[in-house]
Amino acid sequence: DGKRIQPGREHRYFLLNKPRGYLTAVSDPDGRPTVIELVPPALRRALVPVGRLDYQTEGLLILTDDGELANRLSHPRFGCHKTYEVKVKGAPDESKIDRLRRGIVLDGRRTAPCRIQPLRVTSQRGEEGGNAWFRVELSEGRTRQIREMFFRVGHPVQKLRRVAIGPLEDPNLPVGELR
Repeated sequence: DGKRIQPGREHRYFLLNKPRGYLTAVSDPDGRPTVIELVPPALRRALVPVGRLDYQTEGLLILTDDGELANRLSHPRFGCHKTYEVKVKGAPDESKIDRLRRGIVLDGRRTAPCRIQPLRVTSQRGEEGGNAWFRVELSEGRTRQIREMFFRVGHPVQKLRRVAIGPLEDPNLPVGELR
């Protein structure tokens, strides 16, 4: 019909193992390092991070130019679970963990129930009570939710990493690398 058409384009999908100290953003006006800087320059065009991980959290993050997929993975109504390994100070008892499983009120709204499974308790010389590791699965991730949950029961998070997005995981992907 005399109109220029654009050829179909395939989307690009990357799995990144985000290190601590990187912002989950395309750019930062304050000059902090962003996850996009971990992608080779030739591959960066139109990529956006799906979801978020805070500055001090490491773990799996998807980068894509596919807006529909980004929405399906990010919006809670689609039920994409995110799984984290969490190291907390001390070892909360089962009643505290049950309270977290049921959901807590953040910013005036109760969080969705979550799954929390104990992994192990570690102790360090001279430290009473040691630390506990948990596997936490969220169906809805609110800003700093896991950190706030454990803080409220008196066991602040010392280390947090996302290990799975839905069924997608890669325990062999080195921190700071992508595939």
